Amino acid sequence: MTPTILEINIIPSQSPPHDVTATGHFEFGYNGQHGPDHWAKDFHTCFGKHQSPINIEEHDVENVSLPLLQFRGLDLPRQFFLKNNGHTALIHSSKNSEPAYMTGGPLNGSYIFEQLHFHWGENDREGSEDLINNHSFAMELHAVFYKDEYGSVDNAYLYSDGLAVLAFFFETDVNNQENLMFGPVVEAVPKIETVENEIQLSDTLRLEHLLNPAAPPHDRMQNYFTYNGSLTTPPCSEIVTWIDFKDPVYLSHAQVAAFRNIKSSEGTKLTHNFRPVQPLSDRRVLHNMPSHELNRNLADQAASSGQLLQIRHPLVAQPPAVTLIMRLHNDATP
Repeated sequence: MTPTILEINIIPSQSPPHDVTATGHFEFGYNGQHGPDHWAKDFHTCFGKHQSPINIEEHDVENVSLPLLQFRGLDLPRQFFLKNNGHTALIHSSKNSEPAYMTGGPLNGSYIFEQLHFHWGENDREGSEDLINNHSFAMELHAVFYKDEYGSVDNAYLYSDGLAVLAFFFETDVNNQENLMFGPVVEAVPKIETVENEIQLSDTLRLEHLLNPAAPPHDRMQNYFTYNGSLTTPPCSEIVTWIDFKDPVYLSHAQVAAFRNIKSSEGTKLTHNFRPVQPLSDRRVLHNMPSHELNRNLADQAASSGQLLQIRHPLVAQPPAVTLIMRLHNDATP
């Protein structure tokens, strides 16, 4: 009788990172012994090959036309809570809220909204985590979604495609005008200056008002960069599909500065909470271009190259990848 060999693969149990759940956090900071340069001593994944954030160089990205990024439930009024967890100001909705879903784009499957939080710097010239052409923005908002089929954000944390994070860049308005959509959030920030303070926002809000880049209507939510990366805080797990919207949102100087007054887990003012950029390594960064912009880009190349251009959907597994081929003719002789 031939013995049966049973092979068992064990996935180590991991706890969810601080910026995935609305409660709890790891011991880390942004200065000195607890700063980003020391994270890998306790969290070895922070030395990984596919870490975030990165610097996105536009001349190195691959222009693509991905399926439409679609949302459901962003228009519903929700009761939100604002919390200082010692590392950021974090917003989450009540547990009995109707889920908000995201599909399409570079994603394979449906993702559910979990929470959003902010990263900022000591002044208005820095604060974002991802950079574009080495340019740092004053602030960055991360909207965290987890993959629906994994059932919970804790379970999603165990899979390489467990999370999708929308990143919105913020600039200070040249005329110092306040952004009224973020008024209720900014006005509540002084109430959570102490670590672990959590309040319920007095007004109901719609996610569509907070997750809305300042782009023309036909470009909104479709003009973005995307790449595979990691959490930007310990344990730096490489489980995130990043979607960075190209067009920034505008706040007044005072609105951005309000976040610098909350206290950190070390008891000092959290004047900055962004991780430095990490090496791109062997990753590709895709730029999803709105159709009219993509067509214009193709036309410009057609006028100058006379080459065969291919625009692919390289990150999408389902539906099958689509290739748009345009044979460009140029009357000029080589």
